[in-house]
Amino acid sequence: MPLASYKFSISCALLLALCMPGMVHAEVIARKSISYFDIMGSTADELDAALNQRGPLAMGSSSHHPGATRIRFGGSATYSEADGRCYISGVKVTVDTEIILPRWRDRRHANKQLSVIWDTLAADIRRHENRHVEIARQHAREMERQILSLPSAKDCDALQEKANEVTARETERHDADQARFDRIEAINFQNRLQRLLYYRSRQNSRQ
Repeated sequence: MPLASYKFSISCALLLALCMPGMVHAEVIARKSISYFDIMGSTADELDAALNQRGPLAMGSSSHHPGATRIRFGGSATYSEADGRCYISGVKVTVDTEIILPRWRDRRHANKQLSVIWDTLAADIRRHENRHVEIARQHAREMERQILSLPSAKDCDALQEKANEVTARETERHDADQARFDRIEAINFQNRLQRLLYYRSRQNSRQ
């Protein structure tokens, strides 16, 4: 069935704090939650219309989507001073993700063919959104690595500015990677869904 392109929204805040000298420590905390929105329908057209009417709104868009992933980066960096220099002594990056998926409430009224189509589509939506989560986690780990590897600076204000630059740069790269993934998925969607439907139908016919 026709499907709008996947979208996600992101807000980013990396909070930097100053502390006493200590051992270098790095940590990435990744948290994921899943929520659902209900749709009704007993035909493919009705399901498609329900997704377009009730799906989540992406940030900056007025169109609804069949699934979404909300992403929020946060964290802290700590600093220590020794011999007139400022060093990174710890980094903690957090990435919170919420996957929003459709839940079909009228399945009992539908025929087997529509159920196969829905199961195939729902699995592809979930896979797609989980990939958004993994992309976000990859960039969180890279953000942590880059901040931790920053060389010392003459003072902590200068080092904090460098850490902020890393944060901004890696956030831009994250956004670009997410957008690139969506573009590729949109181009391949019809062929991918047809291929998945074919394999799922063959599996069902063997049971």
